[in-house]
Amino acid sequence: MNKFLKASAATVALIAGAGAAMADCGIEEGSVRILSNDFDALHVIATAAETCASDTVEVTKNQTTEHKNIQVPALTTNPASYTVAVIATNSIMPLLSADLVRPLDEYIEKWGQDLQEQQLIRIDGNVVAIAFMANAQHLFYREDILSENGIEVPTTYDEIIAAAKTLRDNGVMENPIAAGYKPGWDLAAEFVNTYLATGGEFFKDGTAEVDINNENGLKTLEALKAMSEYMSPDFVTYDSNAMYPLWEAGDTAIQIQWGSRTRQYADAEGPAPEVANVTRFAASPTLDGGTIPAAALWWDGFVIAKNISDEDAEASFRAMMVGISPETVAENQEAAVWLVAGYEPTPAAIGVAADLEAGARPYPMLPYMGLLHTALGDNLAEFMQGQESAEQALSDVSAAYMTAATEAGFIK
Repeated sequence: MNKFLKASAATVALIAGAGAAMADCGIEEGSVRILSNDFDALHVIATAAETCASDTVEVTKNQTTEHKNIQVPALTTNPASYTVAVIATNSIMPLLSADLVRPLDEYIEKWGQDLQEQQLIRIDGNVVAIAFMANAQHLFYREDILSENGIEVPTTYDEIIAAAKTLRDNGVMENPIAAGYKPGWDLAAEFVNTYLATGGEFFKDGTAEVDINNENGLKTLEALKAMSEYMSPDFVTYDSNAMYPLWEAGDTAIQIQWGSRTRQYADAEGPAPEVANVTRFAASPTLDGGTIPAAALWWDGFVIAKNISDEDAEASFRAMMVGISPETVAENQEAAVWLVAGYEPTPAAIGVAADLEAGARPYPMLPYMGLLHTALGDNLAEFMQGQESAEQALSDVSAAYMTAATEAGFIK
């Protein structure tokens, strides 16, 4: 994984030329059933994979924000409800732990000629997933509004707060900031992003024992709370999907948003071209004098279900090779920071590239990190809404995690 993440950074700078062209899918028969998240880059991939459908090949998709909750039960049935699960750095672990995905080395040898080494996610020597894009959250800002108010592009949390105060004091916007603070996965992700900027570790060295109830944890919560003071009063209802309408309507000037959404925000042919044309991207802010961006580096990729026929597995792998082919990427350069041969970074990739260049840290690929993520999502809302102290929130998170990790056997 370290090699992959280093290669991901190099990818943003330069990636090798395109691989061999794929004339057609060449699939004789089978069923391809794709489960994924719901955003632009994944629409591109699924649409390309759908071109493999024929009288003997079925290709269907379920693209939903609830995909993480569906994955494990859907792949546990025999046969699995889906043949392909699109996953990310953290969401692959529950599938691996439950032995629900199959090794891909055989398929790569036959049909993976366009794949690059950094796309191959290996566990115990076997390729278990194919990565196709890098992702991270970063700063989205309105160039016109900041410039008109004499505000430099913020690079730190303090500068974001200062910018927001200026916009409020100048009567430009009452609530100029938005971020995904909805309790659950999104709020937990914001904590993880910001905690990474402290340079601290989430667990005690060599153990599954959580270690966030400390000065770094307090700094993280203080930063999140300070940001929320310049957000809409109903900020706890906003996830990454709900933030775009605020941007489109011109209600915010600064957001912390996913790099995979840049094309939507900067779409000059979309519903709000006047906003899109002045939308710009930069690295995530740093915290408390540090130099590490408050962003977790992610890869997105796909796995093939174990509990399906070999015929469907082969059809699914080959359809996904079309979905993430150099040809598909060449036609959709701005949809993502692709980890695919032939990709050349576009202006939409600036934010993720800046995160990488500034030394953003990867989201921890640990089997128990998901339990901590859940504990964070379940226990920070009261603090964010002013109902308990930061110390109590961190204590609640730690207790909830330790209970879950003990029940799961990670802590004896």
